[in-house]
Amino acid sequence: MISSYASLLQRSVARRVVRSTSVVSAASTNNKSSVQHSFFRSMNSASTIVEDDESDYGFGKSIPDNKIPEEYIEEGEETIGEWTGCTRKFLAPLSVKQSGTEILNNPLFNKFTAFKSGERDRLHFRGLLPPRRVNMKIQKERVLQEIRAEPSMIRKHIILEDVHDRNETLYHRILVDHMVEMAPIIYTPTVGQACKEFAMRYRRPRGMYFCEEDRGHMAAMVYNWPEKDVHVIVVTDGSRILGLGDLGANGMGIPIGKLSLYCAAGGIAPHRVLPVVIDVGTDNEELLNDKFYLGVQKPRLQGSKYYHLVDEFIQAVRHRWPNVLIQFEDFSSDKAQKLLNKYRDDILCFNDDIQGTGATTLAGVLGALRAKGELPTSLGDQRILIAGAGSAGIGVAQVLYQAMLEHGRSEEEAKNCFFIADEKGLLGTERLNQLSPEQAMFARDTDGGLTLNEIVNKYKPTMILGMTAVGGLFSEKLIRDMGKHCERPIIFPLSNPTIKAECSAEQAFEWTNGRCIFASGSPFDPVQLKDGRTFYPTQCNNMFVFPGIGLGVTLCGAKTVTDRMLYVAAEALANYLTEEELAQGKVFPDLAMIRDVSKKVAIAVIEEAVRQGQAPRLDEKALANLDAFVQKKMYDPVYVPLIEKRA
Repeated sequence: MISSYASLLQRSVARRVVRSTSVVSAASTNNKSSVQHSFFRSMNSASTIVEDDESDYGFGKSIPDNKIPEEYIEEGEETIGEWTGCTRKFLAPLSVKQSGTEILNNPLFNKFTAFKSGERDRLHFRGLLPPRRVNMKIQKERVLQEIRAEPSMIRKHIILEDVHDRNETLYHRILVDHMVEMAPIIYTPTVGQACKEFAMRYRRPRGMYFCEEDRGHMAAMVYNWPEKDVHVIVVTDGSRILGLGDLGANGMGIPIGKLSLYCAAGGIAPHRVLPVVIDVGTDNEELLNDKFYLGVQKPRLQGSKYYHLVDEFIQAVRHRWPNVLIQFEDFSSDKAQKLLNKYRDDILCFNDDIQGTGATTLAGVLGALRAKGELPTSLGDQRILIAGAGSAGIGVAQVLYQAMLEHGRSEEEAKNCFFIADEKGLLGTERLNQLSPEQAMFARDTDGGLTLNEIVNKYKPTMILGMTAVGGLFSEKLIRDMGKHCERPIIFPLSNPTIKAECSAEQAFEWTNGRCIFASGSPFDPVQLKDGRTFYPTQCNNMFVFPGIGLGVTLCGAKTVTDRMLYVAAEALANYLTEEELAQGKVFPDLAMIRDVSKKVAIAVIEEAVRQGQAPRLDEKALANLDAFVQKKMYDPVYVPLIEKRA
């Protein structure tokens, strides 16, 4: 069976190569796909129209485009009455158990004022809404106008989350259509402040919380969650939220934000995601004494009590949802790697800070090498300085190291490329008893304890990656010295939020006279130097990778997320860059293309899963055209008719 799958996979790849010209053309013009999917049918059924010569129409018969009368293919939007701006084309109705105000109070079903008269009658809320029917386009314009009139980013975030709490379809439509504008509002850099203010702005329950008092009850607790088909869980213990440290239960803002990106960028339907906080207490004195804090006001659990609680949670969610992907998010460095090591080979999980950051950074580095006119295999020729030896820094080093092995370098050759420093300086073998096994792997035999400046001047690195959460760590002297030793230094200050960035885009370009290749964890505006040259910094953000990984592994039914899947995800992202983007100094694609990027990443992950025999959910038809299969399964936020479920 696997060999036949491999044969089909080759044909699928060949077909996509043939179609690549049209795909690139469509991407460059940013046209919306005509593929539209009903609300809850995504990832389970076909869309109403699929752009594919092998799609099924009617009773499973494939009808060539040239056999369909033109009047059947083209159907415009209505221009008068309550259907103005809407289409009357068939959309399979969604059967719901609720009616009346229950629907109006359920964000998964609520359409605000877009309910047509027929729905208002059959669902029993005629008279409960203003009489005018307003379509989604007008609703979206009203929300955008309110957001754009507000100068405060946190206020913009609150406005958008208010929509999220009342109408998930409209919320995700806004994100899909305006990702460049909305991403900084729902995630970095604004989400950090949103987490700090989480208790004060708490309005409506979203997600689940597990704490020590729940020990022994978690197997039953998970059935309190109303949705039966959860595909992705993002879980945090709140111990290391971005670069802000221990925020305890306030860290719930991170899983909520990540899952918004899973839905909008990765095409996972919103009823199939679950944000979770494992509340083991907090060591943040401010929160322990805050009368408004909503989490457990006790010191953090440590040792076996901590790991047993986490393990019960893992077993409980996998008992109810055996195929769920669990993404570990913002766990402290002393816990993150241990949890990943325990579960990664047995269940479908990954750590975004370690593996997601590593894969995204690898993609950026490969893009930077392309911008320098070098091949990906030259990665093993680089001298890589990593500032920060926590879970993110070591995770990036591990992924880059694995990529070098993929390119044919020996283990010794690959290790010699790395210079990793923490607050005590360069990691050296004299500190082995103080280092984790993952850190010890990169400890150098000589020069342990060298400062960043000393490392730059002695070893002349070609790239520097910052994951310290120490704002301004990359001094002018450090960057100028790198510029002396390297014609085009790669500078990636990756810490979040913006105030924690090791340097700004303006500083990096100015101090290297525009010669550096730059990407950052948080967004920066274009930089214009005094000589008139303009540079466009891109954001090295995990949102380019994790939605596609999640989409891919859940569609194919993978049992684990392997290192090889992470590598091909990074490769797919790096290959998405156009020559025009590289010429502008960009090392990541335009954020407006993120849904297509996620699709390409998902396809790469699925292809690797097939090669590894980890794709039990795919049949021969899906494998014959993975591009169409993945596109068809991606959630598209549109209003569909609702009908009351009858007994």
